Amino acid sequence: MKHLSLIIPAFNEARLLPRLLDTVDTARARFTHGPDAVEVIVADNSSTDATAAIAAARGCRVASVSKRMIGSARNGGAALATAPILSFTDADMQIHPETFNAIERALDDPRIIGGATGVTMERWSAGIAVTYSLFVPLVWLTRFDTGVVFCRRDDFAAIGGYDETRHFAEDVDFVWKLLRRGWSRGQRLTRLRPVKAIASTRKFDRHGDWHYFTMMPMLLAGTLRARAGDAPAARRYWYDDR
Repeated sequence: MKHLSLIIPAFNEARLLPRLLDTVDTARARFTHGPDAVEVIVADNSSTDATAAIAAARGCRVASVSKRMIGSARNGGAALATAPILSFTDADMQIHPETFNAIERALDDPRIIGGATGVTMERWSAGIAVTYSLFVPLVWLTRFDTGVVFCRRDDFAAIGGYDETRHFAEDVDFVWKLLRRGWSRGQRLTRLRPVKAIASTRKFDRHGDWHYFTMMPMLLAGTLRARAGDAPAARRYWYDDR
């Protein structure tokens, strides 16, 4: 019986996907119900490299998603999932060994609708630390977070999954919808800080450790309005930068 599904959207992630899957295998081995109780799905978003072959060789289920939108990839992976708990992480992450146990314990509490593990960074600098710190107050106030995001399958279906019209910030929109559903039923989000994922700094490596500050207007506009995220610069940054 599958207790939990992990969905990994991926586009041309042949270089970093094996690193993530190594950490997933460790967490599966530590899962209370055994490694076979965790279903791993890689949503291959029209990769032109060996992403799908690597995923299949590592024992993952592969969902082929042709529409090049991150929300479509997440939803395409979720459509294959069979477990009552869904979780999502990006292909350039690394997850904590106790991730799956922590998620299951959290959702054993009916007052919790879902949440996220949060992240730490794979390297630090002044620019990365300042960028990270800008988001901390928002996370404290809202409990919105990133890393490994999770919820029950029924709640995922009830809120309609991820918005497939958004080029980015689909994760913020998703958690906001989850939060609103929780409010209506007296539930809340949770953050699993003891099992933070490790986030890649490849965007900082490519664009510079302070580059977020020049992107703030685009980030804010695309978060508030899906159509604003369809700017050429946004598409280059999130979809073409490999």
